[in-house]
Amino acid sequence: MGVFQPEVSHDSQSSSRSFALRWKQVNPRVLSLAGVVSIVIALLILLYVHGQGNKVINLVIDGEVLTLETREALLSDVLAKEQISLLPHDEVSIGLSDEIQDGDRVVITRAQKLTLTADGTTKTLYTTEDKLGEAIQKLGYSLKSNDKIIPSLETAVSPGMEVKIVRVTKQVVERTVSLPFRVIKTADPSLYKGDVRVAQAGKPGAIIQHIEKTYQDGKLVSMSMVGKEVQTVTKDKVIAVGTKALPKATVAAATSTKKTTSSSAKTTAASNVVHKAGVDFEYKRMIKNVSMTAYSSEEPGIGTRTASGTRVTEGRTIAVDPDVIPIGWWVYIEGLGFRRAEDTGGAIQGNKIDVYYDSLSNARNFGRKSRTIYVIGPVKPELN
Repeated sequence: MGVFQPEVSHDSQSSSRSFALRWKQVNPRVLSLAGVVSIVIALLILLYVHGQGNKVINLVIDGEVLTLETREALLSDVLAKEQISLLPHDEVSIGLSDEIQDGDRVVITRAQKLTLTADGTTKTLYTTEDKLGEAIQKLGYSLKSNDKIIPSLETAVSPGMEVKIVRVTKQVVERTVSLPFRVIKTADPSLYKGDVRVAQAGKPGAIIQHIEKTYQDGKLVSMSMVGKEVQTVTKDKVIAVGTKALPKATVAAATSTKKTTSSSAKTTAASNVVHKAGVDFEYKRMIKNVSMTAYSSEEPGIGTRTASGTRVTEGRTIAVDPDVIPIGWWVYIEGLGFRRAEDTGGAIQGNKIDVYYDSLSNARNFGRKSRTIYVIGPVKPELN
């Protein structure tokens, strides 16, 4: 009998050898790839664990440093865990949703409340600046050259500080002031005694004053004269008074005249008559050691209208105590001449007078003097 052998296919043997050969080639690649994946997964796990580990950060609040150890990832979580609250106007150096890293420095600046009054309104504002000037600028307020701020810009910001901005504006206007002319009498030897004539007609002058007005928040607070100029020159009135002797009369008339003159001289000698500035005049009262100062309309708050209603005039106007010298009366001041009592003043009491000058510098240079004055009356003495 014959023995049947298993039929072996040539193709089957070839496929087995091919599979074994491919496995030997692919297996090392798979193992290498698996190893790389394992390493990456391990690194990710390590990074995650490291990220979830303890971190130390420095938290600075208004200059005070607080060192914290935390496992939180976000700043908002750290602040919530430490029960640190933020107000709407506080500033933080990083965002609340930012991740924190080990060694981070986070700065929190608390906002300060200000009460600011400016431009007619009062507002409650908040700032994190240290100086008032920086806070005002950051809040959107600007100051012009003449504006004022209370307190000053260099002041340190403090909680509840009250700040006021005063808007200051200045305006220069022109004011025309009339200047009355003076009446001057001169001796004229070509005219007989008792005769007068107008040698020159008087004409009033005018000056233009430049007045600076200062307003604070729209309200006028002061006025001062910053300049002046002559518009029309004053022309004084000149009256010629005769000094030529009259023709001689008869002897009898001369004798009568001599007796009358002698009698008049005796009467004059018995009254209060003095000879000053080329004029003989009778005075009502003589006051010694009168204290004198000076003033000017260029001073702030001093106008050009006197208490008697006249306009102040250099060489004429003085301020007096009406209980000592009646308003409207003329006086003679030793070393100064004739003056008229036209003005008063709160500091002018008793034997004190204030002499008016147009120029403020002349008034200040006058200083304080002591003089004898003669109280004359409502009529100014003139040349005989």
